[in-house]
Amino acid sequence: MSPHFSPDSAPWDEALVMMVDDEELLTDVIQTHLEDAGYTRFVACNEPTAALALIKARRPDVLLLDLMMPRVSGFEILAAVRGDPDLQYTPVVVLTAASDPATKLRALELGATEFLAKPVDASELVLRMRNTLAFKRYQDRLAYVDHVTGLANRDRFTRRLEGLLPHTLARRDGAMGLLHLSCDQVRQTRETLGPRAADSLLRQVALRLAGLLASLPGMARLSTEALDLARVGDHDFALLIPDLAHAENAADLAKQCLQALAEPIEVDGHPIFLSASIGIALAPADGRHADSLLKSADMACSKALASNGKTRYEFFSEEMTARSLERLTLTHQLRRALERDELRLHYQPKVCLQTGTIKGAEALVRWQHPEHGLLLPGRFITVAEESGLIGDIGAWVLDEACRQARVWREEGLEHLKIAVNVARPQFEDGQLCTRLQHLLKSTGLPPSWLMMELTESMLVQDAAKALQQMHDLRALGVGLSIDDFGTGYSSLSYLKRFPASELKIDRSFIIDLPKHDKDRAIVQTVVTLGHSLGMDVVAEGIETPEQHRILQHIGCDVFQGFLFSKAVPPEQFDALVRLNREQPQPV
Repeated sequence: MSPHFSPDSAPWDEALVMMVDDEELLTDVIQTHLEDAGYTRFVACNEPTAALALIKARRPDVLLLDLMMPRVSGFEILAAVRGDPDLQYTPVVVLTAASDPATKLRALELGATEFLAKPVDASELVLRMRNTLAFKRYQDRLAYVDHVTGLANRDRFTRRLEGLLPHTLARRDGAMGLLHLSCDQVRQTRETLGPRAADSLLRQVALRLAGLLASLPGMARLSTEALDLARVGDHDFALLIPDLAHAENAADLAKQCLQALAEPIEVDGHPIFLSASIGIALAPADGRHADSLLKSADMACSKALASNGKTRYEFFSEEMTARSLERLTLTHQLRRALERDELRLHYQPKVCLQTGTIKGAEALVRWQHPEHGLLLPGRFITVAEESGLIGDIGAWVLDEACRQARVWREEGLEHLKIAVNVARPQFEDGQLCTRLQHLLKSTGLPPSWLMMELTESMLVQDAAKALQQMHDLRALGVGLSIDDFGTGYSSLSYLKRFPASELKIDRSFIIDLPKHDKDRAIVQTVVTLGHSLGMDVVAEGIETPEQHRILQHIGCDVFQGFLFSKAVPPEQFDALVRLNREQPQPV
């Protein structure tokens, strides 16, 4: 991919032409001539007093301007255009019936680009238009393009940034990301091998970055909008992400940039090893104006450059840098955890509230991290969801739970039901039932040993599809549990149709159960509702005897929580069950 920047000037057939003339008939004639020549984008303004506002709003590639008009003359409009920083380089072709030198001289002094005499000849009009647009492209290239790399220069990039910031500030969510990349080896190359070698290095850096951007549509979670690339300093590049959903996405891109520049670049037979540094700034948090945002990204880059010579990136916010690095590191390690068999399943007993007998368990994933020890799901599940690993982890959990349940059955532990949380991707791809059927067949585990836990929010997103999948799962003989009930978007009309055998009350309703009558009323209602629909009701997060007593009085069926036991490894759960069956003791 060529990194060369294509400035704002549109191709001839896409150029926007605006004509300001108080004679409507003339504008119609000119429009017809131009459309016959292929210029299809035309804006006419027959009211001189409204011309300047329209010019600012539409930013034409070429302005055709009559000089002699009532109320506001073409001279006044021309002077205003040349005095506006955003419009001052707009080509202006003056239309005039006057042939006296004074009129032309005054128009030239005010900055007229070309003249067209009235009445306008169609052939001359098209020729003037072509020449004017060709000049504009050349002018834009001088003004906005870096002559070494062909990328946008700092001025063009700043104008682009200024144009996008108002849209970012107007949004309630989302942000804009700005990456400032510095390659200090450019200066060293210039000093040792000369300016031409340094320019060659810059061009190759630009090519690598442009090649990376060409591959970005396949990167997860990044905006589909264009990402702008520019050379903004002697050895500095800038990259703009106009619509950034998560700050971590900017870090992902920074890491990709560093990887793209990791291989040495050959210049005049010499391999140049780059040690790039990247600073990341986010709008509006790190700047609400182009200058302040560029400064923040530059400062972050300096901070990265000063980090003991390491090739790395930094956010303008230190806290964001640390959090992003931790997130990226954890994502990489989590991928390897699946390969290295570092995941573990622990089992939290599900206990009958009336008898104290262990009825089953919920299988809960843990990560035996090689450096940080045993990590609970709160440390890595969000990372797994954002990185797309949650489906693989869910599949592993289901496989491992079935394997372990078969071992317990073979060892004589009967009448247990192992609950497994279903990850959203597992449920949404529509293949859960087929995979589970194969898994049960390969392990020889009776379906009655399994309880599949589905969150309420997962079910109501596409209730009709969810209902069909639930019926398919029930046909296999596995149990179905609706988890976190009451925290999503409850729909009683669907609840009565879902073929679930269990409702789980979220722990948020249990925490203050002894203190608040409203929580007690909600739990009582859920228990009554579940029983009326033929479901067992499970309360999770039970930590105190008082919570247990109230649930027992309400008539809840099963509980799980630290009051009885935390989630424990398989061998400890085995011992708990055997002891419980020998000496069942109500809590």
